[in-house]
Amino acid sequence: MALVTLNQILKQLETLEIGELQQLNQMIQKYLTDKEESVKQAAFHQALIDSGLVKQIKHPTYEPISERQLIYVEGSPVSETIIEERR
Repeated sequence: MALVTLNQILKQLETLEIGELQQLNQMIQKYLTDKEESVKQAAFHQALIDSGLVKQIKHPTYEPISERQLIYVEGSPVSETIIEERR
């Protein structure tokens, strides 16, 4: 299956202009660099686990920040209340 996909991509390369080929080359280089960094990081994490320095690697979760709701307060602004209470 992967060989068929590769052959299709190679055929499509013939139809691209020079600028498009350069842009494609830049994207491939960026992808390869990112992939190499990912492999290096995974090897480093595995070395830490194997050496016993850490028990597990926790990866941060990237959840989109939901829109926050404003809270309306009656009376003086909250900042003024905080300053008054500190005195």
